[in-house]
Amino acid sequence: MTHHLKFIPLLAMALLAMASCHNGREPLAEDDGDTIQMKYATLLHIVRHDGYITVTIDHPWKQGATLHKYILVDKDSTLPSRMPAGTVVRTPSERNIVFNTAHCQLMEWLGAEKQLIGVADLKYILVPFVQKGVASGNIADCGDGLNPVVEKVVELKPTLLMLSPFENSGGYGRLESIGIPLIECADYMETSALARAEWMRFYGLLLGKEQEADSLFAVVDSCYHQLTTLAKTAKSQRSIINEKLTGSTWYVPGGKSTVGGLIADANGRYAWSGDSHSGSLAMTFETVLDKAGDSDVWIFNHFGSGLLTYDRLASEYAGYKEMKAFKQHNTWYVDTQRVPYFEEVSFHPDYLLHDYITLLHPELGLGLPKYYVPVKQ
Repeated sequence: MTHHLKFIPLLAMALLAMASCHNGREPLAEDDGDTIQMKYATLLHIVRHDGYITVTIDHPWKQGATLHKYILVDKDSTLPSRMPAGTVVRTPSERNIVFNTAHCQLMEWLGAEKQLIGVADLKYILVPFVQKGVASGNIADCGDGLNPVVEKVVELKPTLLMLSPFENSGGYGRLESIGIPLIECADYMETSALARAEWMRFYGLLLGKEQEADSLFAVVDSCYHQLTTLAKTAKSQRSIINEKLTGSTWYVPGGKSTVGGLIADANGRYAWSGDSHSGSLAMTFETVLDKAGDSDVWIFNHFGSGLLTYDRLASEYAGYKEMKAFKQHNTWYVDTQRVPYFEEVSFHPDYLLHDYITLLHPELGLGLPKYYVPVKQ
């Protein structure tokens, strides 16, 4: 974004935010409160106090720092005369703009569809109620998530806006100056699939759906562990490689990434299992072929443009023909233009674990994958 606010030093912006969010009330050192224990999430800290709830998000890219602190206050209650520093959010928030497709889907699962009034990047959102809502005029299209139509956002009068933070993004431009609480959804920076999914408990608090979120997460957690237990009974332990070339680079999931964890929980072998990175690793094709070219299964995401065949895949890059999974026709993909993969797996990682187990251990009899289909011969 090009707005001049992004050049304001972070400290100055934080001070401005404090001043604007407390409505003149004096910041207060917090009492201990009652901590809402997180089972897996490491970046999220929630404490229930008398009259408000504090939500602190650790900075994913700066160890020991805080990304954001929110003060959740019931919308029908009077603001406490003294509160700790942070962004005040009135809950339940009933007029929400959401920039991420996974959070749109979560709102439906929590029964909060009517609380969604605007989205960004509509063409990438495979959530039927969102597409229908935009078509009927009940949900507004706010444009590109990286360059939204700020005038449209202001016109909608939202009570909060949910978006994803990125390292070295330079801030959110004009959105930071319009007085709407920005919820920084850093769930994707957690290092395990269940830790990311547990953020639904925070979003449930924002939407007035705390019980629904806790119940859904309990189901996801239980299903995930049942699948993990089943995977351990498999007699085979096949290997798997993810993704494919993007330009001249192959971005493989790090050993401590959520994907790395999913492979381990599916009782699969992964060439980078000993790696300590939680993000992706940039590799040349030659490096991938040398280290993981003999993987039994190859999976990747593919964005539309028709049926994918082995001939077509080889025409993209001839070197693919050297991979074991290509030669043995054990290559699978998700058409993310037509299949709601990104919409669902963030908060239902049990669905994705099911697919990994199905592909790695077909003898366990879980049936067909939910998302992946085989490349056609």
